[in-house]
Amino acid sequence: MIRDEIKKIIKDIVKKDADLEHPNNPKYGDYYTNITLKEKLDAKKLAKKLEKNNIFKKVKIAGPGFINFYISQNFLFSELEKIIKQDNKYGDLDLGKNKKIQVEFISANPTGPLTVANARGGPYGDTLANIFKKAGYKTEKAYYVNDHGNQIEVLGHSVLDDDKAQYKGEYIEKLQKKLKNAKIKNAKKIGYLAAGMILAGIKKTTEKLNINYDEWISENKLYESGKVDKVLDILKKKKLTYKEEGALWFKSKKFGDNRDRVLVKKDGEKTYLAGDIALHNYKFKNKKFDRVINIWGADHHGDIPGLMAGVEAIGYKNKLKIILLQFVTIIQKKQKQKMSKRAGNYITMDELLDEVGSDAIRFLSLQKSPDTHLTFDIDLAKEQSSKNPVYYVQYAYARICSVLKKAPSINDTAISKLSQPSELNLIRQLIKFPEIIEDTALDYQVQRLPYYALDLSHNFHKFYEKCRVIDKDNKDLTQARLRLVKATQIVLKNTLNLMGIGTPKKM
Repeated sequence: MIRDEIKKIIKDIVKKDADLEHPNNPKYGDYYTNITLKEKLDAKKLAKKLEKNNIFKKVKIAGPGFINFYISQNFLFSELEKIIKQDNKYGDLDLGKNKKIQVEFISANPTGPLTVANARGGPYGDTLANIFKKAGYKTEKAYYVNDHGNQIEVLGHSVLDDDKAQYKGEYIEKLQKKLKNAKIKNAKKIGYLAAGMILAGIKKTTEKLNINYDEWISENKLYESGKVDKVLDILKKKKLTYKEEGALWFKSKKFGDNRDRVLVKKDGEKTYLAGDIALHNYKFKNKKFDRVINIWGADHHGDIPGLMAGVEAIGYKNKLKIILLQFVTIIQKKQKQKMSKRAGNYITMDELLDEVGSDAIRFLSLQKSPDTHLTFDIDLAKEQSSKNPVYYVQYAYARICSVLKKAPSINDTAISKLSQPSELNLIRQLIKFPEIIEDTALDYQVQRLPYYALDLSHNFHKFYEKCRVIDKDNKDLTQARLRLVKATQIVLKNTLNLMGIGTPKKM
C-alpha cells in the first residue's frame, strides 16, 4: 500500500509516525502530512530529504508545517501492474493477523417477518464482516435467535387468537391456517411451532438479501444446555450478585453502569441480560473469538451498559463492540410509507425486495453511516439512470465488460504509454482500494465503500469519454488502455463483491 510506504519513508527519517491524508483538491498532490507542524520539525529539510525518493514525482511545502506529495508515474504504473497480477486478491491485508472476529447482525425476534427497520443491519453487518475477512481476520457472521421467553408465548396466544393475543397481520392469519390442524391449545407449544415457521421465512429473506450466515444461535438452546445457569454461577462465585426483594441482582455499577441490573426476577424468570451474558461467554470462551461486533437497533441503547458490564465481569473487557443503527423511513412519490399489507403497521423486507431488489437495498442502505437516520426512496431505487447510484456504478461495470469483450487479447505491452490526466487520475483512484479496506476495518465506517465505488465509476466514465480505448492506428496505446480497463474491472468487482452487490456484464 502506497500510504504505508510513504509513512515508512518518513519514519525512517524523523523516527516518528506520520498521519497522511488525501487533499480535497488534486492540484495539492496525492497525499499531505502535517508532521512538521505536529513535531516542530524543519519542513524544508524534511522535504529535501523526501524528494530524493523515486516514489515521488515532487514534494512541496504548503503553508506552515504541511508537506504535499505527488506520486511518480512509474510508481503508479507499478501499482497498476500489481492490481492485474493480484486480481481478486488485490486489497487483501494482514491487518487481522488471522484473529477470530464475529459480526452478529439483524437478530430480530422470530415473532414476525423481517421488517425494513430491523433488517437495516443486514447489508451493514454483512459488508463489515466481508471487510474484516479481506483485512485478514478469520470472520464469522451470526444471527442470534431470541426464541426463549414471554414473546414466544405471546406469539402462541396470537395464533390461538385468544384474549392474550398481541401480534396481528396477514402473517398471523397464515400461521393460523397452517396450524389449525395441530390441535395444540398450549400457547407456548404452538408459539414454538409458529416461531420455527417464521424463522424459516427469515432465513429465506436473508438469502434474498444475499446474506449467508455461518451460525444461527438459538437462545432457547443456551438455556437448555445450562449455559445461562453456568454464567450465573460464575458471577455468584465472583461475588458479583446479591439478593434483594426476592430477585437476583448483578453488581453492574461496579463496572461503570449507572445502576445494578436484575438477572433473575422474583418469580424465578431470568432476564434478557442473563441470557445475553451467557451468549457472550459462549462466544468468547467456547468459540474463542478475539473480538465480537454486535449490530443493534437504536432502541436497544439502554441495554448496552448492562451487557458491557457483564462481559467485563466474566473476563472479556474491551473485546465487545456494539454498533447502534438509526431508524429507517421509506418514501415513495415523496410520501412517507407506513403500512404493510402483509404485516400490519410496518413494511416487510420481503415487500421492499419484491419492489426494488437486493442490489438497490444494499447499496442505498450502505450509503448512510450507522448513526444516521436512513431515508430509503423507492422511486430512486427503481430509477434506471445516473441519478440512481447503484445503477450508475453497475453501468460502469457493464461498460467495462463491453469494452473488454470487443477488445483484442490483452498482452504485456508497457503501460508507460498512459499519460493523459484522466488515465492517471483513474489509476490514483484504483490504488486507494487497499486504504479503503484498512480504514473501514479499523473504524467500521462502511459507507466509505459505496462512495468509493461511485468515485471510481465517475473516474472511469470520465476516462472513457476522454480516451478512445481501442485505437486501430495505435496498438501499443490500445494495449496500455485495455490494461487500465482490466484493472478497473478488477477493483470495481472487488468493491461490489464486498458490498454483496451484483456485477452485471450488460444492462
